[in-house]
Amino acid sequence: MSINRRHFINLSSLGIAGFTLQGFANKTNNIIIKPIVIATWDAGLNANKGAWEVLSKGGSALDAVEKGVMVTEDEISCCVGLGANPDRDGHVTLDASIMDHEFNCGSVAFLERIKHPISVARKVMEKTPHVMLVGEGAQQFALSEGFKLEPNVLSEDAKKAYEKWLKKSTYKPVINVERSTNPNAQLDEKYKAPYKLDNGNWNHDTIGMVALDANGNLSGSCTTSGAGFKLRGRVGDSPVIGAGLYVDNEVGAVVATGQGEDVIRVAGASAVVEYMRQGKSPQEACKLVVEKIRKIKKEKAADIQVCFIALNKKGEHGSFALHTGFNYAVHTSDGNKLLESPFSI
Repeated sequence: MSINRRHFINLSSLGIAGFTLQGFANKTNNIIIKPIVIATWDAGLNANKGAWEVLSKGGSALDAVEKGVMVTEDEISCCVGLGANPDRDGHVTLDASIMDHEFNCGSVAFLERIKHPISVARKVMEKTPHVMLVGEGAQQFALSEGFKLEPNVLSEDAKKAYEKWLKKSTYKPVINVERSTNPNAQLDEKYKAPYKLDNGNWNHDTIGMVALDANGNLSGSCTTSGAGFKLRGRVGDSPVIGAGLYVDNEVGAVVATGQGEDVIRVAGASAVVEYMRQGKSPQEACKLVVEKIRKIKKEKAADIQVCFIALNKKGEHGSFALHTGFNYAVHTSDGNKLLESPFSI
């Protein structure tokens, strides 16, 4: 027997995972752990590529979910980051949260002129005794950690959208209906009917991501510009641990998107995790929380969108939305694809 072979057997007897081409094999229960990352909306396709660069090299889920959503924060659009639609006073304010496999978490809210709020949230998690910093204090902390103060100007698209909005100055987010189906979507076999999407406020104001790495650890992230043309100071669910994001490494990880007020109302992400703890599949767990929101909102449910994506400890994923039109991206060793979500209404 070679030294390498003997060494491998000794490591296996100690319960140490051995690397395979498919992932890391847990020698105790003989489960192959395959890295996976999932993210909200079609913007998640590009975000997943950034995360997969980390996961495919054996990197941590925490690093992956940070790097992944940074891709979206870097894009100049009216969706996420400094290029996003402003609040009703013309200011772009950003929220973000991040959580690892040991219940460590950090978030920022009402942050202005900082390009990567997700990275500031991670610094809050790792360098302070706090979970959340907001507003001017969050900005001061970011600057003390070496982040650059960006120019206080709107992107061209956001400026045009804001000028159009000022003509009526009404706040009524448009849920995602009536836009052509994304041609790159690979629809789940059970839900292969074409769904139409709208380019309204609720399509991509948030990028949420959860990942499972080769060591079997889960992490999640969420970053957003919030609802376009919101009241100044409004904060949604994205930076709220337990609402927009929650991770329990023994069970699963969940992120939300859509009307944040209603996700907060039911502690959405943590509620989905608790249903998975009871043995529900990711999709079933997401559906139960969405249906609870629908019951609470009654006829007003017709005017909002709420969506969840979930990933359990086995690497199984699922989603559910209140309305048609939500999709999410899934990246594994088999590739990166977009799935249409099942929905209630």
